[in-house]
Amino acid sequence: MPGGRSAWMITRYEDADEALKDPRFIKNPRSVLPPEDLLENKVPDANVHRQISSHMLSSDPPDHTRLRSLVNKAFTPRMIEQWRERIQAITEDMLNAAEQKGQMELINDFAFPLPMTVISEILGIPEEDRLQFRQWSNDFVSSGGDEGQLQRVYGSMEAFARYLMKLIAWRSEKPEDDLVSRLVQAESEGDKLSEVELVGMIFLLLIAGHETTVNLIGNGVLALLQHPDQMEKLRQNPDLIKPAIEELLRYNGPLLTATGRWAREDVEFKGTLIRKGEMVMVALSAANRDGQTFQDADELDITRKENQHLAFGKGIHYCLGAPLERLEGQVAIAALLQRFPSLRLNTDPKSLTYRSGSLVHALDTLPVAF
Repeated sequence: MPGGRSAWMITRYEDADEALKDPRFIKNPRSVLPPEDLLENKVPDANVHRQISSHMLSSDPPDHTRLRSLVNKAFTPRMIEQWRERIQAITEDMLNAAEQKGQMELINDFAFPLPMTVISEILGIPEEDRLQFRQWSNDFVSSGGDEGQLQRVYGSMEAFARYLMKLIAWRSEKPEDDLVSRLVQAESEGDKLSEVELVGMIFLLLIAGHETTVNLIGNGVLALLQHPDQMEKLRQNPDLIKPAIEELLRYNGPLLTATGRWAREDVEFKGTLIRKGEMVMVALSAANRDGQTFQDADELDITRKENQHLAFGKGIHYCLGAPLERLEGQVAIAALLQRFPSLRLNTDPKSLTYRSGSLVHALDTLPVAF
């Protein structure tokens, strides 16, 4: 892992499913690691790191329960469904622009701007600031262990935190009808979010609110292009879009691994002793291809039944934004296939590259023509 730390890797579906729900594997390393081993004490500004990381994905009950309760209502399937028409309109506008050219680079022209526009509108992020978030997000999720990459991450972390503190101050003085304003004013059982928690929460919602959808659309379209029979089946049967999205999440999902966990105590897990404080990584992409769980696991089948994939995790940290990502993926891919019957890859498949890092499964580019 970055920084030279070792980690256990859990790869089989049954083991991954259990580990994701096991309360002995916790998300907040401060609970088990000595101060000298904490990443926040190895970066130039520990306070900035603490702000950025004070969110649901790095917390455990009861903090996790309280933080999640403050945003749960905004991401229920019923609330997200209200965004369908807007998502459809954004999608059509982007496809109209691309249609005039007969080709596009699918990641930067479609898969990124669609979810970034949606989550920014939900949160209340000004349009002129959104491209900057793409660079910051890329630095966070694609960083490896070399010093140059880490320095870039630290710089982005500091800039992002400064921006979010300004945004929080603006919304404190002039609240609007957006989620950031509601979070600034939110209370749950008498609790309000501190400024540190607000920065961490908005950071998480912005990164997670677009990053996984970018990769669902990009990886999903590539998988369909590589399986023209499945692409044509979906084009001829648009009602298959929901099971198709679930299969694309399983087959070529947006994340390689879940975010890290640490053993709260010595844990005997599947015959292996994992010591207190040791890091555990769950390989979602491997678990979703486990032949002991999925029949013909390496085959793409958009009609697959009983598709209990782990692309969104499991347990209390199950992805809050799953309903939004599903809806965006359904609308985007269905519209793309219907609008462009001759959709095809516009480069040598061997030339395609992926972003670095152990977290996201993300194409750098995906040139297509139609």
